[in-house]
Amino acid sequence: MKNRIYEMYERLFERFSYQYWWPAQTKDEIVIGAILTQNTAWHNVEKAISNLKNSNLCSLSKIHTSNIEDIKDCIKPAGFFNQKARYLKNTADFFIKNGSFSKLNSYDAQTLRKMLLSIKGVGKETADSILLYAFDKAIFVVDAYTKRLVKRHNLIDTLSYDAIQNLFMQNLIKDAKLFGEYHALIVKNAKEFCKSKPLCEHCPLLGV
Repeated sequence: MKNRIYEMYERLFERFSYQYWWPAQTKDEIVIGAILTQNTAWHNVEKAISNLKNSNLCSLSKIHTSNIEDIKDCIKPAGFFNQKARYLKNTADFFIKNGSFSKLNSYDAQTLRKMLLSIKGVGKETADSILLYAFDKAIFVVDAYTKRLVKRHNLIDTLSYDAIQNLFMQNLIKDAKLFGEYHALIVKNAKEFCKSKPLCEHCPLLGV
């Protein structure tokens, strides 16, 4: 299985090269994006983040002190704006209360993960995205595209988040950059080939 997991990565990297994901200018923006991308496409998140920037609200400290109605107005393009505005507030409050990145980064990955999961509105995928991309913690992010990949290639007989995460983490070198690049490549391939209606004939993973 280890050889197969690595071969899939190598095939994807050979086809698509570096993805430079997560697209953000600051760590705050990564955290905000991780909340906003729940149940929506990334291009909608980009519109919402642009609105936050134009309103000088694209930071956790600004969200912490801002009126929630102003946040709602900015993030409408990302959908579920009433819910996500509250989630952003909860997350911003958590970061400010706990000393932001400098202090939180002193915790090991699993401790920090438990802390993030205690925030209302932060599930496993969101927490792991924050850990991997904002804190450079070596933890593999599992999203809908990853589940689609493992199902179609019969890598595992369950779609459990934890089981899929363990599959990758137990068969790869524990490295944040590798995990991030692999995740981004899976997303890229899903958008190009492994769609809802797959285009298998030209997929770089054909035959793996």
